[in-house]
Amino acid sequence: MSMLSPKMIYGTAWKGARTTSLVVSAFLQGFRAVDTACQPKHYRESLVGDALEILRDKHNIRREQIFVQTKYTPISGQDLSQPVPYNPVDPVPKQILSSFQASLANLRVSYLDSYLLHSPLRTPKQTLEAWRTLIALQDEGKVHQIGLSNVYDVDLLKTLSAERPVQVVQNRWYEGNLWDRDVCKYCRENSIQYQSFWTLSGSPQLLTHPSVLSLSHALDCTPPQVLFKLAQLHNITPLTGTTDELHMQQDLIAERIVFKGEVQSEVKNVTQYIWG
Repeated sequence: MSMLSPKMIYGTAWKGARTTSLVVSAFLQGFRAVDTACQPKHYRESLVGDALEILRDKHNIRREQIFVQTKYTPISGQDLSQPVPYNPVDPVPKQILSSFQASLANLRVSYLDSYLLHSPLRTPKQTLEAWRTLIALQDEGKVHQIGLSNVYDVDLLKTLSAERPVQVVQNRWYEGNLWDRDVCKYCRENSIQYQSFWTLSGSPQLLTHPSVLSLSHALDCTPPQVLFKLAQLHNITPLTGTTDELHMQQDLIAERIVFKGEVQSEVKNVTQYIWG
């Protein structure tokens, strides 16, 4: 099992019945990483599995070429009017193991490249208990990387990392939380893959920042491409959930943008705007 490190991930939240076709389209445009969750409220994990099967059988894209990431969602994040992938009265470790097995079945895979807690649990004690369950799955070789999403507390990351270093954090990265500066800094300093969502939709002022527009013009690319590239330069892996095939292509091309020469002053301006 190889360790994959994607520069961009296709996100499948809110895709509903279109999930399969959109994941197939994204991979045919060049994506090799997909994010989902065992949470019917926002995701259709089994339809991601359908897409992976189509990609394997019809397009010869093998499992080992794909970064597959999903999540255990605590009961607080589930819609109780829909099937929950575990018994809510079970202890947290048993809930996670049930959700994990459901994910493997939905996705039709034998291991995961990355498995996340969708959020911290109700108490620090429960979160640590959940984290130890992820550690056990990793020790058994069933998961390559472990981490958590929606965590904005550096102290919690330190507590968990004392048991096993956190390898992935997936957070909102946008104007409303000042681009999650403290957690981003901690992740950079500790070699944690920081994955961003709301990267574009949450930062309209950044997309229209004069330096972003100047870079877009000078480099003949779009403002979203500039923003994705700036994120990647700071060791941030953006999620994109675009449903437009042209935008899928453009998002992937962002990685190949080179900031050099006279545009460096504009890059510095935007970097200062984001990081303060």
